[in-house]
Amino acid sequence: MNGPLLKVDNLTKHYPLGSGFFKKSIPVIRAVEDVSFTVEAGETLCIVGESGCGKSTVARLLMRLVEPTAGRVLIEGTDIASLKKHTLHAWRRRMQMVFQDPYSSLNPRLTAGQIITEPVENFEHLNRKQRQALAADLLRKVGMSPEMMHRLPSELSGGQRQRLGIARALSLNPSLIIADEAVSALDVSVQAQVLNLLLDLQQQMGIAFVFISHDLGVVEQIAHRVAVMYLGRIVELAPSEALFAKPVHPYTEALIAAAPVPDPTRIRLEAAVEGEVPSPINPPSGCAFHPRCPLAVERCRIEVPPLVPMVDGRVVACHVRAPATGMPGQVYAVANLATPISAITGR
Repeated sequence: MNGPLLKVDNLTKHYPLGSGFFKKSIPVIRAVEDVSFTVEAGETLCIVGESGCGKSTVARLLMRLVEPTAGRVLIEGTDIASLKKHTLHAWRRRMQMVFQDPYSSLNPRLTAGQIITEPVENFEHLNRKQRQALAADLLRKVGMSPEMMHRLPSELSGGQRQRLGIARALSLNPSLIIADEAVSALDVSVQAQVLNLLLDLQQQMGIAFVFISHDLGVVEQIAHRVAVMYLGRIVELAPSEALFAKPVHPYTEALIAAAPVPDPTRIRLEAAVEGEVPSPINPPSGCAFHPRCPLAVERCRIEVPPLVPMVDGRVVACHVRAPATGMPGQVYAVANLATPISAITGR
């Protein structure tokens, strides 16, 4: 396969608020705005941000559970956002989803074995022996006993249910799995087990993951690259180690500084920002973060900053720390950053 497994170009989703024959213009919720990224085979891209930033909407757009307002979603070079329903059905095998809630995402009337094999039977007929063999094999892969295939979801623990959800996603042998807050509803000890399972499966099967999370500790553990979203837009996309070692966008810096650190001897960045996230119905002009950013200048209030490449492989949308020059191919050294937020806020 040439090129990335997944390529997202200028993906946008607006939700209209009501409708009316006499209304000249209808207000919209700008849930996702001009989002672009790629995912290679066997890679984990994590999308992070505050609640309401649009990351879960991106997940649903990638699966085409909701229709995009604009943009393209290319899987292995094919734009699934433009496919008709009967053609899209065949592409469902290549991408699957693991949902946040292991309680509501499983049919309570089906046994574990039926839940696992149901997706496959949407594409091909399986006899009883084939269904049992497939269910047993996938239960073993996710660290569960094949004997559990006869149990209902109500007879399983939260961790077992999430493993069952992963087994269901694996049943079609997908190239890409979208995991939307897949461990946030689990206890910390169970989270670690499920995360280790996902990493093992990735090594064994070469699956790519788009992992949606607000937990930076989880993200730091599993991500190859991280996309940071704010009010529907990506503001920074970087290799995981580079992002956590030296965040560039002021919002990324503040987000990492706000994350709890279990080591009391570790020095933390203090880059707290004030104010609330603006409404996606009426977002600020220019950079959406400028009302809360202590580094903001006049240009930030007028122009939406483009994603500008840096020498360490990241892209950043910030007029102050990565100002666009209009010169094609211009990249910036991460070492030449503006004054840290902590020096301005005095924290």
